[in-house]
Amino acid sequence: MCAHQSSCRRTESPAPHVVAARPEQGWSLLCDGSIVFDDTGELLPDGRVIAPHRAPADRLVVAA
Repeated sequence: MCAHQSSCRRTESPAPHVVAARPEQGWSLLCDGSIVFDDTGELLPDGRVIAPHRAPADRLVVAA
């Protein structure tokens, strides 16, 4: 098990910030250890997964 301690505390910053980004792979690493995917899904440091939360197709605006 990794003994990493996040250097970014919630009290110091209102929201975690990006510390590494791999746009070609579709993900970013946040200072709190979370991985955020371009499809809006997340992988949290404790292993929990937040499924992508996309807008329904009928609500998307289509450019002409």
